[in-house]
Amino acid sequence: MAQETAKFLEGNLFCHITVMSLTSSVGLLAVFLVDFVDMIFISMLGNASLAAAVGYAGAILFFTTSFGIGMAIAAGALVSRALGQNDLGRARQLITNGLVYGALFGCAFATLVWLNLGTLTALVGATGQTQALAISYLQIIVPSLPFLLVGMMGGAILRAYGDARRAMMATIYGGLVNAVLDPILIFGLDLELVGAAWASVAARVTIAVTALLPIIRHYGGIAAPQLPALLRDFGPVFAIALPAILTQLATPIGQGYVTRAMAAFGEEAVAGMAVVSRLTPVSFAVIFALSGALGPIIGQNFGGGRQDRVDRAFRDGLIFIGLYVLFVSLVLFVLRDQIVALFGAQGVGVTLIYLFCGPLALLFYFNGAIFVANAAFNNLGHPFYSTWVNWGRHTLGTIPTVALGAYLFGAAGVLIGQAVGGVLFAAIALWLARRMIRDEAGTASPVGLFARQGRLMQLLHMRR
Repeated sequence: MAQETAKFLEGNLFCHITVMSLTSSVGLLAVFLVDFVDMIFISMLGNASLAAAVGYAGAILFFTTSFGIGMAIAAGALVSRALGQNDLGRARQLITNGLVYGALFGCAFATLVWLNLGTLTALVGATGQTQALAISYLQIIVPSLPFLLVGMMGGAILRAYGDARRAMMATIYGGLVNAVLDPILIFGLDLELVGAAWASVAARVTIAVTALLPIIRHYGGIAAPQLPALLRDFGPVFAIALPAILTQLATPIGQGYVTRAMAAFGEEAVAGMAVVSRLTPVSFAVIFALSGALGPIIGQNFGGGRQDRVDRAFRDGLIFIGLYVLFVSLVLFVLRDQIVALFGAQGVGVTLIYLFCGPLALLFYFNGAIFVANAAFNNLGHPFYSTWVNWGRHTLGTIPTVALGAYLFGAAGVLIGQAVGGVLFAAIALWLARRMIRDEAGTASPVGLFARQGRLMQLLHMRR
C-alpha cells in the first residue's frame, strides 16, 4: 500500500521531476494558452484601451490567484507528508478540512476584493475609460474565486498522490471550455471583454468540478465536515497556508508596481507589457509547474525519512530548470518577429516583446531557482523563508531597480529592472535552502518541524 500512495520514495528523482513537471505544466498551459488566446482576440479588436484594460485587470487577478496558490501549497504539503507516513485516514481528514477552509476564505477574500475594485485598479495606474473597462471585467471574474481555489487545491491534492495526469486533465477541461466560449462570447455575441470574463468563470467552475471528482472516486473521497476536526486542523493548515499566501501576495504587489511604472509610458507600453505577461506563463509553464510538482516529491521523502533523496531532488530541480530555460529562450529568440506580428504590436510594444524574447527569457532561470527553493521551504516546515524571500524579491528587488531602469532606459528599463532584482534574491533563496536542507539532514520526523513552526502540538524529536 505504501508503494501505491507514496510513489516518490523510490525511483529516479530526475525522472520523477521531469514527468511531474511536464504533466502538471500541460494542465497549466491549457489555462495560460486560453489567456494568451484571449489577448490575441482582444488585440484583433484593434482597441488599445481594451488591451491595456486586460493588462491592468491581469495585475488584480494575479493578486487574487495568489490566495489560491497559498492554500494549494498547504493542502499539497500536508497531504503528501501524511501519505509519506502511510496515514491514509489523516490524509482524508486534511483533504476535507483544507477544501472547506479554501472555499470559506475564498468567499471572504473575493468579497473584499470586489468591494475595492476601484481603489485597486487605480493603484496599478488605470484611469478613465480604461479603468472602467478593467472594473467591468473584474466584477464578473472575481466572484468565481472560490471555485478557482477549490480547483487549485484539488489539483495539488491529486499531485500529492502522484496523480499528475488527473490534475492535468482538470485544467485541460477548463481550458477547453474557455477556448470554446471565448470566440462565441467575444465575437459571436459581441460582448468583447465581458464575454472573455464569462468564459473564464465557466472555466473555473469546470476546473473545480473535474479536480474534485477523481479525489471522490479514487482516493477515499471527502468526509463530512465536522466542527471539532475543522478547529483541530486550523493550525496545521494555516501554519503553512498563511505564510504561503503572504509569499504569493508579494508577486502581484510587485507586479502592480511594475504595471504602474509602465503606465507612465502610455497605453502602447501597457499593452506591450500585457503581451509579455501572457507570453511568460505560456513560455515557462513547466517552470511554474515545477514548484507544485517538486513539492510532493520533497514532502513524501521528508515524511518517509529519506533526507538523502530530499537533497538530490533539490539539486535535480535546479538542473531541470536550467536546461528548460535555455531551450525556451532559443525558441523565443527565433520566433520573436512572428510574435510581434501575431499581436500587431507597435512602437514601444515591439521593443518590449523583443527584449523579452532575448536576454530577459534567459534571466528567468533565477525566478525558477526561487520556485525550487520555495518548494523546499514549504515542504520542509519553513514556509516563512518563502515569505521573506518573495517579499524581498518583489520590494527591495523590484522597486529600486525598476525605478532606476525606467529612469535610465524608459519603458524597456522597467522590465530590465524587474529581471535584475531576481538575480540577487535567487542567490539568497538558494543559500537559505541549502542551509535548511543541511540542518535537517539528521531529522527524520516532520512532526517536530510542525511543532517548532506553529507551536500547535507537543514537541517530538526522533533521531536516526
